[in-house]
Amino acid sequence: MDNIIVYGLFVIGFVLLIKGADWLVTGSSSIAKKANISDFVVGLTIVSMGTSMPELIVNIIASLNGNADIALGNIIGSNISNIYLILGVSAIIYPLTIHRNVVKMEIPYSILGAILLGFLANASFFSSTTQHQITRFDAFMLLVFFAMFLIYVIRSSKEGNNDLLETPDTSGIQIPKAITLVILGCVALFLGGKWVVEGAENIALQMGMSQTLVGLTVVAIGTSLPELVTSAVAAYKKNTDIAVANVLGSNIFNLLWVLGISAAIRPLPFDEILNTDLLILVLGSILLMLSVVTGKKSAMGKKEGIVFLFGYIAYLAYLINRG
Repeated sequence: MDNIIVYGLFVIGFVLLIKGADWLVTGSSSIAKKANISDFVVGLTIVSMGTSMPELIVNIIASLNGNADIALGNIIGSNISNIYLILGVSAIIYPLTIHRNVVKMEIPYSILGAILLGFLANASFFSSTTQHQITRFDAFMLLVFFAMFLIYVIRSSKEGNNDLLETPDTSGIQIPKAITLVILGCVALFLGGKWVVEGAENIALQMGMSQTLVGLTVVAIGTSLPELVTSAVAAYKKNTDIAVANVLGSNIFNLLWVLGISAAIRPLPFDEILNTDLLILVLGSILLMLSVVTGKKSAMGKKEGIVFLFGYIAYLAYLINRG
């Protein structure tokens, strides 16, 4: 009976993570707009941050509980899911036009984030142990690079470069309701994250799976659901800017902001096997860039989407075989 309750709360936890992120984005976006903050800044900060909140909450709880494998697997797995699964599905629904600014800045920055993570984790700077880990110094470095990304977003907004992402119109929401949504979102995210981590631990224990595998698959896909829903709906509505920028913005947030905060709370031991997953993540980002640069219309079409989707299926098969 206890296992049934844990699994039930595990499923409910994902629902709360998705709804909590939605409430938080809606409420905070409305407050930001009433404060005359531009759509571009709101989009690449609040919206991307909101869709990354499930990963953040899961990682904070996992870090506090000492579950580094779940924390690292969740972020790396979520980013791989974003590139291969979410962009693949979105491109199959409707060709994704990718702007020049995204190719010049967003994609390279997401690649840089993955390479930086791999370098810091394997170099183990200022660590008293020979074990590979992401230390608090590494966390500081990740957060510095995240701050640089935010500076780029703000400067781009001031220069009028607001073609990357537009946020939905929430001007009809009054401040009291917006604040209520933010509070409800935070509560839902906390409870959802707590139940997801507890459920993931139980699944790993009961099924003999490693916490890394659970983090890279079940938890990663679950916490990527907000990005999947946002991008798929945006592609269906032919608003491809949102579909692309949402994914890339979330990937940058995950690698630099979420992991930075997680490692600041407690240094995260890094399993060397995750280097393979980081390589797969970097490869996916490079393929995304090449599909745009070499294409005739600077877009990721249905054929590329199918290739990326099959690439994700192959990755899952590899993970299961790796065990």
